[in-house]
Amino acid sequence: MIQEIIILIVQIVAAFGVVVSVFYLGVQVKQQNAITKAQFGFSLTQRLYDRFFRIATDEDFCELLAKDWQNDELRDAERFQCGFYIHTLLVDIFDTYDKVHEKLLNPSQLEMRMNLLRRGMMKTTIGKMIWNLWKPTQSENFVEWFESQIFADEELEGFSLDESELVKKTIR
Repeated sequence: MIQEIIILIVQIVAAFGVVVSVFYLGVQVKQQNAITKAQFGFSLTQRLYDRFFRIATDEDFCELLAKDWQNDELRDAERFQCGFYIHTLLVDIFDTYDKVHEKLLNPSQLEMRMNLLRRGMMKTTIGKMIWNLWKPTQSENFVEWFESQIFADEELEGFSLDESELVKKTIR
């Protein structure tokens, strides 16, 4: 009888230990998620601040950003810079979009970045060409969302990589 009571007490203590361990593990996972969220948010914000600082301190690049990329005659090097700047912004959007959907970032982080792209650079010939380079690499959900945000009132049909006129205009 005493042996059965001891076994019962050991089982109760073991069950209690399992419950406490599961609870502790849950707390640890929640804390790790909060840390990951904060770290990613900080790295995205830092990346944005670094980009803003570099732009603010580079007079030549500021002059490039101030030009009308669709209507001003850009030199070949300037067209190339515009393209790589758009690449940089898109990669940032891809990262941010993924993290917002993983609930690691606040949607305002994504909205802030999209506001920059809505200002018109994606509607230029260069912007459309760069988007068409990236589009096949993205999920259907992202492509639909992105195009509804940027190109809601436009037809993108005429902007494919096979269009030699577009490529000539953009790359020269």
